[in-house]
This record gives sequence, structure tokens and C-alpha cells, in this order.
Amino acid sequence: MKLLVGLGNPGAKYAQNRHNIGFMAMDRIATDHGFTPWRSKFQGQIAEGRFGSTKVTLLKPETFMNLSGQSVGEVMRYLKLQPDNIIVFHDEIDLAPGKVRLKTGGGHAGHNGLRSIHGHIGPDYDRVRLGVGHPGHKDAVPGYVLRDFPKADQEWLDDEMRGISDGIADLIGGDGPKFLNAIALRVAPPRSSKATSQAKAEKPASKPAEALSDDRSPLQKLVDRFR
Repeated sequence: MKLLVGLGNPGAKYAQNRHNIGFMAMDRIATDHGFTPWRSKFQGQIAEGRFGSTKVTLLKPETFMNLSGQSVGEVMRYLKLQPDNIIVFHDEIDLAPGKVRLKTGGGHAGHNGLRSIHGHIGPDYDRVRLGVGHPGHKDAVPGYVLRDFPKADQEWLDDEMRGISDGIADLIGGDGPKFLNAIALRVAPPRSSKATSQAKAEKPASKPAEALSDDRSPLQKLVDRFR
């Protein structure tokens, strides 16, 4: 069994915040893969489903970000899971928007949701770090992550959510690289060699430079030659 946790804050006010990208991932997985309807339990919202023979529970803690560990700890104890059965999806300011990285264990890097989870279950769980970019100064971080994604980010954000949904079965199965590749194929699909060749073929050939007229006298040409 696996427990997937998306971090965020409850309520419509926060729904499109950068801090809620973990909630967005859980919603996409639940919708695309036929999970049960969301229901309130364990101080959060849970949905249940299956990938092959593996049972999976999705969790969106409703304790607010700073107390996320309370909800995660409750579910873990109820389902009798170990930290290595848990994958947490969270916003990551140290990664550029659209970048995704995997990590197991380690510190919380000042992320309040991870800090709370560390306090309740320890650090030995898996994380999916979802890049949202950095505002440039640490004092601006709280306001930055609690603001909505701008319209300019909607295209890559939707592609990223699609990629997470495409590859989630691979992540559940332990194939992290294949999961990341599924996301990359959505966010930055490779250009086909056919399209590249066509673009080259359609590129207009450069015109040869017109020959410059030379009306110098033979004597002037000789003088210029030895300058």
C-alpha cells in the first residue's frame, strides 16, 4: 500500500496558490484514475484507488500547511504504514517552474509542511519536489507562495499535472526515472526529426552576395595590392 500526500491549504481562497500545487496533483490523479470521491477523514480529505495490485490512498491535509504532519501521522498509523510507504508532493522554491525532482529523506529546507511531517513521522519518506521558482529574496517567500499562479504559468502547470498523472503508476511501482520522463514529455516534448528536417527545407536559401563593381584603373589595382 502507498500513501500519496499533497500539501496545501484548505479552502477556495488558497486553491490556486503556488503553495497548493500538491493539492492540484492529488486532484488530477484522483480524477484521471477513477479514485473514490473525496471524503473527510484523518483531519483531511482522502480518496482511494489502485494501481495494479497496489492499493493507494490520496491525502490532502486540512490542518493548514504548518500542521500537515498531524493528518499524515494519523493516516500512517491507521493504515499501519512505514515512512517509506509515503510519497509527499510539495512546492519547491529552489527549483524553476515546471521542474520536478525526486528525493528520499533529508532535511525540510525550511518548508513548513515538511517540517511538520518530520516532527510526526521523521524524515525517511519520499518527496516529489514541484518547482515554483523563487521570488529573489527570502523575505518575499511567504507572500510569493501564497499568491496564485499567474495566467502565464497555466500552460506549463497543466502540462505538468498531465505528466504526473501519466507517470504516477511508474512512481508507485518504484520507477522514478520513468515517472520524471512522463512529466518531461508533457512539459518539454522533443521536436520530431521530421519537423526539424521540414523546417530546414522550408528555410529560404540565402542569396549570393552581388559582385561589387570594380572601376579602378590597372595602376590603382596594383597599388592597392601592395598596401
